[in-house]
Amino acid sequence: MSARLDSQYRTRAVTSLGDSEIDVLVIGGGVVGSGAALDAASRGLTVTLVEARDFAAGTSSRSSKLIHGGLRYLEQLDFWLVREALKERGLLLHRLAPHLVRPVPFLLPLRHRVWERAYIGAGVALYDTIGGARAVPMHRHVSRTRALESAPALRPDALTGAIRYFDAQIDDARHTMMLARTAAQHGATVLTRAKVTGLLRDGERVVGANVTDLETGLVHTVRARRVISATGVWTDEMNRMTGVEFPFHVRMSKGVHILVPRERLDLDTGLIMRTEKSVLFVIPWGRHWIIGTTDTDWSLDRDHPAASNADVQYLLDHVNQVLRQPLTRDDIVGTYAGLRPLLSGASADTATLSREHAVAEPAPGLFVIAGGKYTTYRVMAADAVDAAVEGLGRGVAPSVTERLPILGAVGYHELAADLDSLAQRRGLPRATVERLLGRYGSAITDLFDLIADKPELADPLTGAPDYLGAEAVYAVTHEGALHLDDVLTRRTRISIEAADRGLAAAPAVAWLVGARLGWDAAATDREITRYRDRVHAELAANQAADDESANAARLVAVA
Repeated sequence: MSARLDSQYRTRAVTSLGDSEIDVLVIGGGVVGSGAALDAASRGLTVTLVEARDFAAGTSSRSSKLIHGGLRYLEQLDFWLVREALKERGLLLHRLAPHLVRPVPFLLPLRHRVWERAYIGAGVALYDTIGGARAVPMHRHVSRTRALESAPALRPDALTGAIRYFDAQIDDARHTMMLARTAAQHGATVLTRAKVTGLLRDGERVVGANVTDLETGLVHTVRARRVISATGVWTDEMNRMTGVEFPFHVRMSKGVHILVPRERLDLDTGLIMRTEKSVLFVIPWGRHWIIGTTDTDWSLDRDHPAASNADVQYLLDHVNQVLRQPLTRDDIVGTYAGLRPLLSGASADTATLSREHAVAEPAPGLFVIAGGKYTTYRVMAADAVDAAVEGLGRGVAPSVTERLPILGAVGYHELAADLDSLAQRRGLPRATVERLLGRYGSAITDLFDLIADKPELADPLTGAPDYLGAEAVYAVTHEGALHLDDVLTRRTRISIEAADRGLAAAPAVAWLVGARLGWDAAATDREITRYRDRVHAELAANQAADDESANAARLVAVA
């Protein structure tokens, strides 16, 4: 099956909705929903995935961009969760998504000379071994002198020494989208801007859903033998739609990140620091550093969580405690906020709630999965499908996703090994081809085809010179982007990497993609205006004093 999610694909997919009963309807296009669609389709089941907004539009595009076991979970004695996550880290690095996941070093500064090195060193040593085979280099202890050589930005009095260890990094939104495309490649129908507005019942049993195409307003009836809800922080809304009490609820924890230019911090490594509640990361991200995160309760708008002035100041205050030259607000080029779906518990502190996941069948035929963390999405997806297919009445193969590379993985290593000649043959700078390989893997050949057909697509984008015109076009011809925000925020990261949040790039990108999406001049202007309003609303929210006022400022623009 084709993994090309263009406008023609969507038209065919929408037209086919309701043609016949399917095996599994997946609600939610985040990483778990996309993973569940792939898991089910690769077992030979007929699958449709519907997402109300865009792939990874919620939590799955707003994480810390890390694939990790969670060092702090060791301190909470959650060895099982760490072991599971580290196993998944190894699979993603070496088998499932080597083009999208890569090792990244971190320096953990120590403040106390003896007990802290022994205590934390033992934990990091366990972290290196608990996941089984070593997927990344082992940790090592370093002196203060050696630590400052790799991290001159640190104040000498901020550490007595350090531990250097490795975790892994991912572009979460691109990975989620690639999962959805891989599911389509295996026969699943995947649709964005398709919202479930009601469940179908046969007595108490859930037998499908009414799905509204938000692009046209038409309602389609989708009948399914099993329905899987992977809706994250929207799980309680599914609870209300179902009309029955779920065995668990989800609490939302807001995590805020800021981006600063790479040259602003003289570091050869990422940083991880303990705070009074959790940990703070400084993470290398192309030409930038990502600094995060916060961990605070959130009960306001789920679609558009907002970073307030207090959130931004919290991050600056904590990172500046260890820097020779403190960061200021003028250094910030990007900000984003996301919501973690935590299984609710007795604690009033979201930092202590469980990151484990749960699967339930609150009504016959409806299976709900919630909780968990990005790194363990594949296990969560397999657990949800395992529960759903039990009792289907025919033999269903076990999950194969542990051995199933996602789109772009097969052939990636061979292309990377031939990088110099590949760049020479295509007439592109080596650094450009290397960056593209890290975003598309072996699917880079599709971009080369676009450029061969229209050589001007090899030109950098106006207002975002790190990206090519071909990448914007590819977002709508292959990756399912339907709106300008999809391209600037998730298919690329222009919205958080450009100091103007992508305002200068928006017109050029809109005209490039509009030609492929059938936009006229009025539609193109509407997309640009909507994106501009969103940016201004987010910037206003960043100046607001607290969550309530930040939420109000962000909701001025609903896009």
